[in-house]
Amino acid sequence: MLQLYFLSILCNSLCGYILFTGSEDQDVEKSIFSLNNPTFHLVLGIISTVTGILKLLSPIGEKHFFFGDLIPAAAGIIAGFLLIFGIYRQDTYALSESHKTLDNFAAKLLSIRKPLGLGLLAAAALHFLFPGALFL
Repeated sequence: MLQLYFLSILCNSLCGYILFTGSEDQDVEKSIFSLNNPTFHLVLGIISTVTGILKLLSPIGEKHFFFGDLIPAAAGIIAGFLLIFGIYRQDTYALSESHKTLDNFAAKLLSIRKPLGLGLLAAAALHFLFPGALFL
């Protein structure tokens, strides 16, 4: 379905930009006209995760049923999870600073933020240029 194809490219591009340009210790800005708005992160994370799951079920080409959109779909699911987790982490830290398990998990998860953002931008660009290629 072409709508999911373009939505996947858009979500992967936006998530990749947000993850690549942001830093682990940077608070999310409260401006409503910013890409760093927490509501925008939450909505984009949910849309990216749902789009990734739907892309697994309906790839762009009928030649390769499941594996045709595996990398953009998996990247979208992981990026959506990271954006949602970033919002959850900030809300949790605002309530209490005593979450050692969450802090260790967050440090490991957010250490891959920049490489994943760059990978998302590359996957979105390659998926846009080569829509029927296997694994893209």
